Amino acid sequence: MHDLLYRLARPALMRFLAPEQAHGLAVAALKRGVVRASPPPDDPILATRVFGLDFTNPIGLAAGFDKHAEVIDAMLGFGFGFVEAGTVTPRPQPGNTGQRLFRLDEDEAVINRFGFNSEGLPAFTSRLAARRAPGAQPAPGIVGANIGKNRTTEDAAADYETCMAAVAPLADYVTVNVSSPNTPGLRGLQAREPVEALLFRVLAARERAVPPPRRPPPLLLKVGPDLDDEQIRDIAEVVVDTKVDGLIVGNTTVTRPPTLKSRWRDAEGGLSGRPLMGVATECLRAMYRHTGGRVPIVGCGGVSSGADAYTKIRAGASLVQLYSALVFRGPGFAATIKRDLARLLRRDGFASVAEAVGADHR
Repeated sequence: MHDLLYRLARPALMRFLAPEQAHGLAVAALKRGVVRASPPPDDPILATRVFGLDFTNPIGLAAGFDKHAEVIDAMLGFGFGFVEAGTVTPRPQPGNTGQRLFRLDEDEAVINRFGFNSEGLPAFTSRLAARRAPGAQPAPGIVGANIGKNRTTEDAAADYETCMAAVAPLADYVTVNVSSPNTPGLRGLQAREPVEALLFRVLAARERAVPPPRRPPPLLLKVGPDLDDEQIRDIAEVVVDTKVDGLIVGNTTVTRPPTLKSRWRDAEGGLSGRPLMGVATECLRAMYRHTGGRVPIVGCGGVSSGADAYTKIRAGASLVQLYSALVFRGPGFAATIKRDLARLLRRDGFASVAEAVGADHR
């Protein structure tokens, strides 16, 4: 029903609202409960355990939709197995100026150049804390916090340490985002020596924030899809050596496939949506191969169907995230993806998601 209503209302909304205005309106409607859902219980075949956490299903909402942790419970209510809020930076920052979001309707794609617009840690953590306050009734599901650096910070690791200290006691897992193309110099942190030094500092900050005997939240590293094989191998070796809990592959791409039709195809920023599926999945496949399947991977980029999610899982993803598909299909689309994924798993004789992870490599 939500998908049908969204398809009926979307043409009018898209005609009269700029992309960023439409996103703001969607978040406001979710905050006020104007849009809500009560999905049926998840199919048991979708349940999975990854980096020590139990997920009722492997379909998650990627960072970027709920940058300020405002609608976590509303989105969990649409049936996502997990929601990742952020990216958050230590200090508030407005991000880039001018038009920052472009819909490529003909391509079912999005280009963004937000530049880590953030309300800062105090606002972000206060919302996470409210979900854990006595008497609170948060929606069931796993909640991640995606952390980044302020644009003007020279010691990037210091910002990540600050963020980790604040969010580690409040999130089920924490993602270190070093792959957004919209913050100058950020993707340089994906090189072997910088990323290794960064991870050691963030891991130490996590231990200080959540000392034993409490279990610290799993730490994930989010990398982009535009890495070459040598870079993928370097990152794989670093995450195995540092014992990082997981990877997210990938972020948006700065490449522009020649098949793009929209007039916005050359807009500055990171491209996401359907055209990203192939390149992001090949990067995921290579990362799984180089890690030998020893590090759980979250497949992100281009997922717009249950078949896409299944492709990511067979390529090596233990979990799958999406975001851009919601622009074109509405928030209720998670239920469709889960239904189709369960059917595909049974069709191929798998009893669980975990059994299918990396099947293409066997």
